[in-house]
Amino acid sequence: MPGQEPPSGDSILGGKDTSAKCSYVRSNYQPPANGVQTVAFRLDPGGGGSWYVYRCSGPGFRDGLYRAPIWLPDGAVPAEAAPPSPQELADQAHAQLRLPAVRIVANPAGDKLVSLPTWLWLDRASWGTQQATAAVPGVSVTAAATPTSVSWSMGDGETVNCSGPGTPFSAGADPAAASPDCGHTYRRSSASAPAHQFPVRATVHWTVAWSGAGASGTFPDMTTSGSAAFRVAEVQALGTGHR
Repeated sequence: MPGQEPPSGDSILGGKDTSAKCSYVRSNYQPPANGVQTVAFRLDPGGGGSWYVYRCSGPGFRDGLYRAPIWLPDGAVPAEAAPPSPQELADQAHAQLRLPAVRIVANPAGDKLVSLPTWLWLDRASWGTQQATAAVPGVSVTAAATPTSVSWSMGDGETVNCSGPGTPFSAGADPAAASPDCGHTYRRSSASAPAHQFPVRATVHWTVAWSGAGASGTFPDMTTSGSAAFRVAEVQALGTGHR
């Protein structure tokens, strides 16, 4: 692809739907037989029995839906637990969101030039709404993260804010033309920068909302970022260095 930079960044890949089965199960911890107990596990004085804890299991499902432990006498069977609330499932779906790595692309593809517009954009594979769903029988909630803008730190002290992923540079387009929506023009070379390159970082801002089971809500915004290094050279006059 023209203008491709070697990408690096905070790699957060993929996304998936998740369902779970939730029930009360006998806890691995039971009060000591000698009657010494912690505050969290006070034994019912009515006789023998066991503590049960609420657990959810399923592909990729973490045990994050809390219910207080319950005490049941020996031989009793736990009643079916009430399903998780929409907010509890939303929290679970939010925890399972996996956002794509930020992959920076720019034109010119190699060295950038002082006073020549540099086009900036993100690989389209790293742009788009990402979803994760948490579900138990009868209840399903989906969390969705949507990219809204990109903040670019250009390494020369300048920043660029773009409302979208940027427009790819087309082969055959005028290299002196500026990007219509996301670009930067360097005014000095990177000769004095570390490794003679400007460190560039793109940060994508995501809004996160959830809906399901007749309810909806939002979560705090999320960010992902990627980095690259641009070497910026002075434009050399034609004939320089030639006799």
